Formats: sequence, structure tokens, C-alpha cells
Amino acid sequence: MDFLFTPWRYAYVTAANHPGNCLFCGLVQAKNDEEVFIVHRAKHCFVVLNAYPYTSGHTMVVPYEHVDQLQKLSTPAAEEMIALSQRLEGVMRELYRPDGINLGMNLGKAAGAGVADHIHMHLLPRWFADVNFMTSVGETRVLPEDLQTTYKRIKSKF
Repeated sequence: MDFLFTPWRYAYVTAANHPGNCLFCGLVQAKNDEEVFIVHRAKHCFVVLNAYPYTSGHTMVVPYEHVDQLQKLSTPAAEEMIALSQRLEGVMRELYRPDGINLGMNLGKAAGAGVADHIHMHLLPRWFADVNFMTSVGETRVLPEDLQTTYKRIKSKF
């Protein structure tokens, strides 16, 4: 097994998992949306790029409410989360022409949540054979688009 060291992720990972220091709540307080990749701010939720995407276009819909369970989310925020997810699906289909889209939430650490105390919805465009040699054997992801380009493309649709 080869190891790919990514020390620049250390600050991100430790900040996300530090008690009382929520990554998403911190993003909301940012002065410059482009620097933190917030694509859109709505009334109850915001849309943000995943800083460490699985595929180009990997986006999240995050409620402003800091809750760790979907059942705790207010109805208006839950409704807006779905509405923004629907809108993002259309944006992804238009911009990326994927063969499919992964949509989902990981609730709790055991379910794979990187930020377990603040729920968020992931949307990822997918293509047939997008898990190729580099991913499956080389255990390295290759993204054809940098985050600044992804940001500008998705932001233009909001």
C-alpha cells in the first residue's frame, strides 16, 4: 500500500473535529464567500463546495442550524435543503452532464460523517467508469477541474 501524505489537510481535519469549533458554522462567518467556496446563501441553508471533493462538482447543502440529526432540523430548513438539492441537481446535469448523481447524508461518525455534529447534504456528479485505475489501484483521485473553476461555474447558475 502506498501512502500519499497531505499535511495541508491537517488544519481542515482538526478544525472540523474540535469540540465547539464547527467547520460549517465557521464558514458562514467568513467575510469572503469565494475564499471558502460558498456558492449561494439562502434563507435557511447555504451551498458550498467540498474542499476535498470526490469528483468535480462535489457540493454540499448545509443548514445554518447547528444540529446533528435530520429529525432535529426545522421544517423550513429541511424543505429548503431539498429545494436547493433539486436546484443543484439541475445545475450539475447542465454543467457536467453526468451519468448519475450521488445524493446523501452521513449522520454520525459511524456512518462516515466527517463533520458529525452539523448535518449536510452531499451532491456528487458521477460518470460510468469514474472509478478507474488511479482510484481503485493507485488509490489516488484525479480531478479534471480545480476548485476555483468549479466555484465559478456553479456560482454562475445561482
